[in-house]
Amino acid sequence: MNIADMRAEYTSVGLRREAMAPDPVEQFRVWFDQACAAGILEPNAMSLATAWQDGRPSVRTVLLKQYDERGFVFFTNLESKKARQLAVNANACLLFPWLGLERQVILHGDVEKISTAETMKYFVTRPLGSQLAAWASPQSSAITSRKLLEMKWEEMKRKFADGKVPLPSFWGGYRVKPVEFEFWQGRANRLHDRFRYARSESGAWLIERLAP
Repeated sequence: MNIADMRAEYTSVGLRREAMAPDPVEQFRVWFDQACAAGILEPNAMSLATAWQDGRPSVRTVLLKQYDERGFVFFTNLESKKARQLAVNANACLLFPWLGLERQVILHGDVEKISTAETMKYFVTRPLGSQLAAWASPQSSAITSRKLLEMKWEEMKRKFADGKVPLPSFWGGYRVKPVEFEFWQGRANRLHDRFRYARSESGAWLIERLAP
């Protein structure tokens, strides 16, 4: 198959400026709820782009676990590659690819660590296996085999056999505080609808249409 010939024709009725919520978090909430209702596979999956201080980027898929007017939260090993990049360049970009609805949402902003209390509140809700994995995996480090990883997981299972798994000191959460959003709706003939929300000097959100 010739990759250049691969294309899908978008059939959405489109997106109008007057239909957009004045606040981008509210607009995100509307689209997120619609993605959930439509049965999109893991609608909270998002591509997270970070970069080293010299600008060399990395991207990976993580899961959104909380969001509100303060920002969008994900959790990770604090010694991972993404965490090390955020330590020297506290900026990130998120992409939600809801292609089943012919939609994407992109946002970027500053990043801050969330409090230990907030992290703990989430950590205790994780399945036991996921809690153990947080202890077992030296995320982003080279390992010689999967067997060693599984052995470490079994070791943690024995260590915390009572089911009470403490929060690792090297595990936590980050909040991306958006300064800009883009809502993208696929349209026929590649004449897609794109709307950008950006902060004005007064702090209000300005909405403008972008060319596809």
